[in-house]
Order: sequence, then structure tokens, then C-alpha cells
Amino acid sequence: MTDISAVSRGTGRNPVAPGAGRTVAAAVPKSLVARLARGVTAGGDAEPVTTLAPLTGEPLAELPQSTPEDVAGAYRAARLAQPAWAALPVRRRAEVLLRFHDLLLKRQDEVLDLIQAETGKARLHAFEEVLATAMAARHYGRSAVGYLKDRRRGGAVPVFTHTVEGRRPKGVIGHISPWNYPLELSVSDALPAFAAGNAVVNKPDTQTALTALWARELLIEAGLPAELWQVVLGDGPVVGPAVVEHADYVSFTGSTRTGRDVAQRAAARLVGASLELGGKNAMLVLADADLDKAAEGAVRACFSSAGQLCISIERLFVHRSVADAFLARFAERTAALRLGGGLAYGADMGSLVSGRQLETVTRHVEEAVKAGATVLAGGQARPEIGPLFFEPTILDGVTPEMAVCSEETFGPVVSIYRFDTEEEAVTAANATPYGLNSSVWTRDLRRGRAIAARLRTGTVNVNEAYAAAYGSVASPMGGMGDSGLGRRHGAEGILRFTEAQTIASQRVMPIAPAFGLDDEKFAALFTKSLRIMKALGLK
Repeated sequence: MTDISAVSRGTGRNPVAPGAGRTVAAAVPKSLVARLARGVTAGGDAEPVTTLAPLTGEPLAELPQSTPEDVAGAYRAARLAQPAWAALPVRRRAEVLLRFHDLLLKRQDEVLDLIQAETGKARLHAFEEVLATAMAARHYGRSAVGYLKDRRRGGAVPVFTHTVEGRRPKGVIGHISPWNYPLELSVSDALPAFAAGNAVVNKPDTQTALTALWARELLIEAGLPAELWQVVLGDGPVVGPAVVEHADYVSFTGSTRTGRDVAQRAAARLVGASLELGGKNAMLVLADADLDKAAEGAVRACFSSAGQLCISIERLFVHRSVADAFLARFAERTAALRLGGGLAYGADMGSLVSGRQLETVTRHVEEAVKAGATVLAGGQARPEIGPLFFEPTILDGVTPEMAVCSEETFGPVVSIYRFDTEEEAVTAANATPYGLNSSVWTRDLRRGRAIAARLRTGTVNVNEAYAAAYGSVASPMGGMGDSGLGRRHGAEGILRFTEAQTIASQRVMPIAPAFGLDDEKFAALFTKSLRIMKALGLK
């Protein structure tokens, strides 16, 4: 076992994974880019944008950009197509999702190349997107009929009132998806919207638009009418408001700052919105935790997709009695992670996606070290591997005035904090306006679940980093506080794209004076009836 004092001196650098796989240019030829770009609704009035491959810094794709007028046109086309789709039985719509599931698994290598080329993440982390998307397709493909079926409800007057709750599609969903999980976050939210009978106008981030456009092609191949999924591209402040302006409902994943603006714009139009926003997620390692498993879990929790994951861990709380032993294990595993950019399995971590992300990560680390924090592992950019690589980094001795303590880093950086009591740990974990995800490690599962219930986050994983809760697609996933509104997955994940409609049929007698009853006798009769219904236990 590596001695913690040796690790704290910053000895060693993360190894480089052997180069393997095709080059970005070979995996994303110009012919593929041209074909996928035809799926963008754009009239050619805006200048195209050239994206760069994070792994190499080389030009990747030239993509058309949409104007607000193009967005309006996309909504018109979607609205024309939506009624016929909504008229199909739910089972027919769900079958498209199940065919998409099979096609995605069969042709996953194509999209894994695209995800890596556009985001720079390691292939295993790109596969997480395939896994999550396939699970969502399977779940809603199998469960949409049950979620959306008409439900008999208790009527106003037993026997005489027949009441049914139905679900109707919203219409056209405005869906704004981010760059960090371009397959999962563009498709997995669109799938339940389609199953519920809606059309979708999607604005993916231009940096990762090829992945979303590829998924659109695959879903069309699975049987989705092409007009139902419209894709628009453009600068967020220009095109984003136009997407919200025409939507019947808005689905947004991104920063808390932008999410507030989206919510305000949607509220002004009296349309609903679901928002998955930022996080400053905490992991708690209790005194009785299996330290080897906890250290392995912490590596996944903190450094998957180079930390560019809304539900990744950025604050790690360790019981003081096991802190040194845990940190020795964690630092050793972190320092051994292989960095690499090959379009093949083998690297443990890839690169950041942009110069902006690299700047934030570098600033947070350098400012913390200057203010007295200690680097236990990592802490340096690795330009010899690629322009946007930064080592997985563990910081000890972080104090509240440091930006890395409270601001979302969204990179491969985690801060360490020690605690003496579980009460102290829970209080510290909850001391943030965010509330997206958290993780608890203990050998006592009952104890772990009890602590989990006290954490103010939308999902909590016991003895896992994030995948257990996120992968439980029949259960809701989302944030509390500044981490957002609404939920994806489960019943809430599809019902948000519907309007509830109550249809009540009255038989034999009206709910009004009748059959010779005057107002007073009617009131007396219904007063007696209400007492009887309560005595009978009717709801």
C-alpha cells in the first residue's frame, strides 16, 4: 500500500494508455458529417460552425446553424406530424422504442466513435451512454402502455358517477440537451416524449450534435416518422429562447444559471418545464466501510467522463478514524489511472471537452493549492497526451473560501473532508444549495439507507457511485434545490410529457336538486350521503 505522505508529495504521474483504435478523422469522415448534417433544420442564413475534436484539437465537423426563424419552422413541421403519431395506439409507438433498443446495441461501435470524437471521453464511459439509453428504451418500450392507460377513479356520487383519468400528449416538446452525455441526454428524454405521443424539437449542443443526429437517424430507421424529431443548432442565447418560445413543454439539462432563465421563460408562457441542473455531490465513507471497495467506488464516482457528469462526486467526506487508510488506497488507485485518447477500450480516463472546462479545472486547482490545499494525486494538465487532458486530482485541506469547495468544478477534481460523527457528515453534505446525487459507503446496509434518507438529494447510492440509482430506470431521477425541477425515468419521466384529463359521466340523477327535491331537501340528502360515505370508508 502506498504511504499517504509519499502520495501527498505528488510523486509519479498518471500513465498513458497504449494508443489503439482508429483516428478521429477515420472514424468521422466528411461523408458521414455531411449526411448527418442534413438532419439539421437550418435555412443557410447563419454561418456554419466548425467543431474541434477534444482529443487532438483538430477540426471535426462543419455544421449548419439555425436561426430563430428556422426554429419556428421546425415547430410548424413537428406540429403537422404530431396528431397522426398521437392517434396511434400506445403499443405501436412503444414498439419503435424497442426496435431502436436492438439497433442501438447492434450498431453501438458507430456511436461510441462519435461520442469519443466529440467529447474526448474514454470508450468505457461512452459505453455508459449506450447502456443508459438502451435501458431507457427498453423500460418505456415495455412500460409506456401501463403508464399511459386510462385509470378508473372514484366518482363524485358512487354508482351514479363514472370517472376516468386519461393522459393526453402535450404536443411538441422543446428539448435542450448538453454536450457532456450527448447520446443519453438527447435521446433518453426524447424517448418517453415520443412514447406519450409528442413530437420533439431538440437543440443539442453544437459540439456534440453529430451524436444526436446519428441517434435521430437510428430512431427513424426503427420506425419514427422523420418530422417528429426536429433538430436545430445554434448559439444558446440566440436559439435557446426560440426553442422555449414555441414549446408546449420544455425539457432542459444544463447549468443552474441557464436553467433559471429557461424556467422563467417557460413560466411566462404558462408551460411546464423539467430541469436537471448542476450539482456539488457528496460521498460519505463511514468508519465501517470496506475501504478497498470504497476507494474503487470513489474512482468511478469522481473521474468517470473526466468528472464532466452532473451526478459525479466533487466532495468526499471520510470518517477520521479511517481517513489515512482510505486516502492511501484512493490516491494509489487514482495515480494509476491510464489517460488516453484512442478510439478503443483501454484508457481509464479521457480528456475534457473544451478549453473553457480546462480553464475552470486549472483555476480551481491552482487557487486551492495557492491558498494551502495539498495535492494527493494529479493536479496537472497533460498537454503531451492531448490539448485538453488534466490528471484526476485529489485535494486535501480544502477550506470554505476556496472556489473548489462550493462551486461546481465539472472536471476530474475532488476535495477531501474529515468528519467525526455521522451527524456532522450529514450536515456538511447537505450544506450546499445543490441536491442532485450522493453516495454512502458502509458495511451496514440498513444504516446506509437510514443515512441516505437524511441526505437532501434526488438520488442516493449506497455502496455505489451513481450508476445504481441512475440505472434504476423505473424510479425517478432528478434534483432538489438548485439542482432542478421535475424528474426523468419512471412514471414521472413520461407523465411530465402529458396532460391529465378527467372524463366524468353522470347517470340517472344529476348532482343538483331533482325528482321533486327542493334546495333544502337536496342539501339535507347530500349531507346525509357524505356522512354515510365517510362511515363506509370511501375515499
